[in-house]
Amino acid sequence: MARKPASPAKKTTATRKPRKAAAPKKPSLATMDIVEAADIATERLAATRASIGKVIYGLEDQVELCLAAILSGGHALLVGAPGLAKTKLVETLAIATGLDTKRIQFTPDLMPADILGSEVLEESAGGKRSFRFIQGPVFCRLLMADEINRASPRTQAALLQAMQEHHVTVAGQRYDLPEPFHVLATQNPIEQEGTYPLPEAQLDRFLLRVDIPYPDRGDEREILLATTGSSESQADAVLTPAEILDLQALVRRMPVGEKVVDAILDLVHLARPDESDDKDVQNGVSWGPGPRAGQALMLAVRARALLQGRLAPSTEDVAALAEPVLKHRMALSFAARADGLTLESLITRLAAKAA
Repeated sequence: MARKPASPAKKTTATRKPRKAAAPKKPSLATMDIVEAADIATERLAATRASIGKVIYGLEDQVELCLAAILSGGHALLVGAPGLAKTKLVETLAIATGLDTKRIQFTPDLMPADILGSEVLEESAGGKRSFRFIQGPVFCRLLMADEINRASPRTQAALLQAMQEHHVTVAGQRYDLPEPFHVLATQNPIEQEGTYPLPEAQLDRFLLRVDIPYPDRGDEREILLATTGSSESQADAVLTPAEILDLQALVRRMPVGEKVVDAILDLVHLARPDESDDKDVQNGVSWGPGPRAGQALMLAVRARALLQGRLAPSTEDVAALAEPVLKHRMALSFAARADGLTLESLITRLAAKAA
């Protein structure tokens, strides 16, 4: 009996679920039109300042200076008496900007390896020995150097390469730091026993010096009520490291008028004793600012303008940032200090003349 030919197998088609469309990527500030990018940046920075304001009271100008230093890609030196929230300010800035942070408490016995890291000898299961580098606390995006002037000059110098070049060298090997990388250092100007003045080379690495004042009566009332209750306000994370890098690129794209550039050049040259026509500078200033001061002003004035919602800086920004940029880059002679001359009054007068 002949067999019937087998019928062809029926093809079964599996029903696929439609894929969800990928969410469109947000355009980077670096690729946007500068006006549109500045508008978005202003909103994000306003939210960042509002977040910081939940915790930090009465230091709006100081918060602006710290943010300007970060937006400029630089570092800041916070100087103030004990208990004025310098450490709290740095911690809050780290939260609001989304930068991972580490803290180093500088002491006289602190060694460079305690900052940079060190190599340890390890032995594998097969008996092979090798060195492994263990990263130090400098490997973060926001390093808080607390009471930096309490460490020896040798240890302070360990930060020089990291602050300027964003990498460290240990045993001849280069190790890159994460980007962005910023140092916010604190210093107590009152107690000088057991401290080591920062060398001029390291002072010059700080983009801005931020003086932290005592709070006025109204701000101190808010501090007392906010910090002695059953709960305290916390800052919210607003920015991310990637956004910080975009904002830093935007700051460098912002235009600077010739009048502002001339004001910066006039101010820097007026502050140098061998070039100035000011008698107090000629006779009372031991050393003046170098080219880094002009570079710091070029970046900081743009960052300040962006923080205030403006697309371009003005000579008013130069005058406002003259003291934070120049104060740690100049020194008065003993005779000038004995005659009652102060750096604050001298810089203010020079800024008024230049701007």
